[in-house]
Amino acid sequence: MVTSRPTAGPVRTATPRRRGAVLERAILDAALEMLSTVGWSGLTMEGVAAVAQTGKAAVYRRWSSKEDLVADALQAGLPRLEEAPDLGNVRDDLLALCRQARDAMFSRPGFALRSVIHECDHMQVERFHGVIFEGVVGPTTRLMSQVVTRGIERGDVRADAANGYVLDAVPAMMMYRSKISASEWSDGDIAEMVDQLMLPLLSPRGV
Repeated sequence: MVTSRPTAGPVRTATPRRRGAVLERAILDAALEMLSTVGWSGLTMEGVAAVAQTGKAAVYRRWSSKEDLVADALQAGLPRLEEAPDLGNVRDDLLALCRQARDAMFSRPGFALRSVIHECDHMQVERFHGVIFEGVVGPTTRLMSQVVTRGIERGDVRADAANGYVLDAVPAMMMYRSKISASEWSDGDIAEMVDQLMLPLLSPRGV
């Protein structure tokens, strides 16, 4: 009589233990994912740990609050705006720069940042002012200054245009429309802002 042997089940491999920077990156990515799906109000440290497939103690060892965790996740994840476009004329430069800023705002980290801005109360938003400025507003303003200065040198921008009010116009408008009107900033919207707001601001006097 031949007895049948039990068939072996599927071999299960253990998940490699992650440490250091690899584990931190997984936790930061999990925080961004949760912000994109459940928003600021739905994000919990325990939920982030579950998405990152780690224990909540590993999260709390590195960040004592979800404000600190989210601030670091945003800083690490936001796309870098590092180079001003140089396409030969101020209109094309502005269009390209505004598209770069739009793409940063509507990336996954940018969406997460907007979720924080929309849902946090006044005191919580204060915690993220540095992230907003360093990640979006500051770089956009700095590159705007390069575009405007180059336009002044070419003679197609008025000489006194490189001032704080003009340079703040694009990031201020984009952030305002994003928060108040939930504008998605299509290419057509950007072109309209450049043509109707920025070019009149920048045109040499008498033109």
